[in-house]
Amino acid sequence: MEMNGGVWPTMVTPFTSDDRIDYSGLEKLVNWYMERGVHGLFAVCQSSEMFYLTLEERAALASFVKRTAAGRAPVIASGHISESFEDQVRELNRMAETGIDALVLITNRIAGQDESDDIWIERLEKLLRQLPEEITLGLYECPYPYKRLLSPRTIKWCADQGRFRFLKDTSCDIEDIRIKLETVKGSGLQIYNANSATLLETLKLGAVGYSGVMANFHPELYVWLLENWKESVGEAVRLSDFLSLSSLIEKQLYPANAKYHLMLEGILTNVSCRILQGQSLTATNRLEVEQLRRLGDEYSKRFDKGREDGS
Repeated sequence: MEMNGGVWPTMVTPFTSDDRIDYSGLEKLVNWYMERGVHGLFAVCQSSEMFYLTLEERAALASFVKRTAAGRAPVIASGHISESFEDQVRELNRMAETGIDALVLITNRIAGQDESDDIWIERLEKLLRQLPEEITLGLYECPYPYKRLLSPRTIKWCADQGRFRFLKDTSCDIEDIRIKLETVKGSGLQIYNANSATLLETLKLGAVGYSGVMANFHPELYVWLLENWKESVGEAVRLSDFLSLSSLIEKQLYPANAKYHLMLEGILTNVSCRILQGQSLTATNRLEVEQLRRLGDEYSKRFDKGREDGS
């Protein structure tokens, strides 16, 4: 399927009480995203707790989301988490077999933190020779285990290959994104911002979408911003301010707080997370989610009323 920008949630993974993937909850979650108008789904990523999933779980997760989306939106996935080159080749080819619309490579898995761009390009070139030529590729500046932002040189190299269509940028820096946008101009590589605070300004510069954790709380508000920021400038600025401040909740025991929000939405049955073993949401954490949900609902109702009034 075509990847044409918009809102691409970084999906969370629901678990059952016995620590298995909750496919019933996952089906409800996919439909919840779709009902809120998202444009694509990032099915296996850090929000999905991919570093705590087996390879077969990652592949099953991607396959299930692709089937459940049923052509309503493209589905992409990452999932190469190992250190060794050979293991990553095996992981990526297994994920490519799931039928996803794009296979997303994690930038920090290609070279170590102290290794140069030369090594990064050399290793990526070697890696690409081991992947199916027909599959569309993406890039993800995953913050864990370290954040490797693409330099102008590395992003140009990727754009020149003609295979990459998606970059999830996590720089949280308008100038960094501006340089990246200039570097990939005229290529098929599109940039999706993961950061709420810088999102509106980078849309003005040419970023095509949002792919971040807050689309697990109020994706419909990001959809409205992406689809209306040019025509409704004042409202877009006000909404951007709200989204920027509300995104600070990400620092309060994510992804458990996102799962609690989805419990309030009637989608999930618990907040279980493999990544947060031994940690739990406090009463204050829950109250923060409840308050944010009420505020987000007020915005959504206002936009719904505006659509009904034709304004």
